[in-house]
Parts: sequence; structure tokens; C-alpha cells
Amino acid sequence: MSTLQDQLNAQLQSKSLPVSPAWLTTFLSTGTHQRTPLPALTKTALFRLLNTDFRESLIPRAPTSVLPVDIFDPTAQERRLPGPIPLQVLDIEDIGTSIWNQVEAIERIERGEAVRGREIVRTVNVGDEQDGNNEADNAGGNANAGAPTNANESNGPHRLILQDARGTRAVGIEMNQINGVAVMQLSIGSKLLLKNATVARGMILLTPESVTLLGGKIEVMDLAWKAGRKARLLEKITGTGAGGV
Repeated sequence: MSTLQDQLNAQLQSKSLPVSPAWLTTFLSTGTHQRTPLPALTKTALFRLLNTDFRESLIPRAPTSVLPVDIFDPTAQERRLPGPIPLQVLDIEDIGTSIWNQVEAIERIERGEAVRGREIVRTVNVGDEQDGNNEADNAGGNANAGAPTNANESNGPHRLILQDARGTRAVGIEMNQINGVAVMQLSIGSKLLLKNATVARGMILLTPESVTLLGGKIEVMDLAWKAGRKARLLEKITGTGAGGV
């Protein structure tokens, strides 16, 4: 008869997540799981797993479940990744919106403002100004043309830095809009499954057909990324930022 750990491992394996036995042992030792139905226990385990670092919680058991170590090879014109490959997001960049517009969107949020059409409207908490004296200034011209309406939106396409359970990193380029892939919507440490994706000249071509978003995040990494985003954008403008992945 299979143990609870074996059953839970099989459930997670069926979701293309080759979980580490050590992680499973730790998870099962943190509570009274013996009386929890397997479906509910699987949901809890999946939630916690998606908020871990895959390098610590997964163990690749097949070559197709990780990225090729030479994925950056620019001489490889095209190749296919059958997968499924569980990956985590280390960085996301909106390459369809100018850097200045992205910085300005962040600064508007810092000032408590939002964009409505061509107007910059100061946002206030309900009850802060009962008399409705909200400040609105005409932005004029096309200064905000093509810019996201706030710092939580991005037009795309997006450039992602992805990492597998072995620690191999790769660049992914959004070829067609993928629902849920946007700056400040896709958390750092978010997990996804990559299946039947094309790699061209060292870059993964991301499409809705090849990407399944799983959710999750790595809290510490996500907070640090958000706190440093404006500084990184300004470094790119001044040419002092470090490149690469």
C-alpha cells in the first residue's frame, strides 16, 4: 500500500512538478495531515510549492524537464523544447513601452496620481476630501501616448528572465500577448510550465500555446524587485545598468 507521501508525490508529478522528497517530508511534518483528504492536501501542497524556490523544492528527473545547458547558444538557429518544463520568473521587462514612460508611470503612482485619457488626476482616499476638491491638470499633447495608464499595467511585448529547477537561466520573449503576463501583475518568483516552445538564436519564443501560468511568487525577491525597479530603469537611461541575465 502506498504511503501518503507517495500519493502526494504522484499528484504533484501529474502536474509536471517533480517535487523533492526532502521538501515533501518537511511539508508533511508541519501539520496533522493524516486526516486531511488527498485532494485538499494536494491543493495546500501546490500552493506552498508555488511559493518556494524551485531550485530547492524540485528535483529534475528527466532531461526534458529542464532547460538545455547551452540554451543561450546563438549559433543554434532553431530548436524545440518539448517539455513540460517548470520555470520561475526572475525578471520581467516591458519592451514595448519607452523607459521614460515607465519611469513617469511609477512617479505618478508615487505622487498619488493616475492617468485618465490625457488628464492626470490626483487620486485620494474616500473621505479624505469630502468637498470633491480633487486636483486635475491637463497633460496636453502626446506626452503620455503609448504609456501605461498606471504603474500596474504594461503594454508589452515583454522580456522575461526564466530559471529552471537546476538553476539554468534563459531569456523569453513574448511573441503574442499572454494573459497574465504584465509588469506588476506577474510576480517575481511566479511559476509557469513551458511546453512545445521554440528557441531561436538562444531566446525562448513565448506564446499562449506554449506557456501555462501557475501563479505563486518568492516574496523576498518580489519585494526587492519592486523596490528597485525605478532605479534599474533610470540606470538604463543613463547607461550605467548592468546587462545580461
